[in-house]
Amino acid sequence: MIAELLREHGEVGSVDLSPSNVAEMRAAAVLLREVFAAAHVDAAASLLNRLLRQSLGTVRLTSHGGLTPWHPHLDSDDDAPWGEWFLASSCMALMVLIWDHQRPPGGLCASPSCRNVYLTQGSGLPRRYCSRRCATRERVASHRRSRAAR
Repeated sequence: MIAELLREHGEVGSVDLSPSNVAEMRAAAVLLREVFAAAHVDAAASLLNRLLRQSLGTVRLTSHGGLTPWHPHLDSDDDAPWGEWFLASSCMALMVLIWDHQRPPGGLCASPSCRNVYLTQGSGLPRRYCSRRCATRERVASHRRSRAAR
């Protein structure tokens, strides 16, 4: 499933993920979750800077041997482990979002039964939920609780 998602988003060549690759990507996601949990842009930037300092390579350009257009990477090499690539790519994307919007890049879903994060896109009211499904589920649950209390 993860390999399929990576291919859908432009990954070229073979995507062979071992259980340890998936575990490394999950560990990276836990680290990135802290950035999404930050309530203020300064905290999000500080957490992201810590991740960048502790675990990533220098900025470099790659075309993956001419298979893709030139683009930046922060991982150590084109053959870096998947967990390193995931953390580096995510940090770079979050860095650009903070830089561009001057606010935290997203948040944690407010539904107690959900552990997802979401990206803040565009302007408008601040988001609280990762999806319409979570928002609707919480509204229905709140409505049922209020009706039961009557």
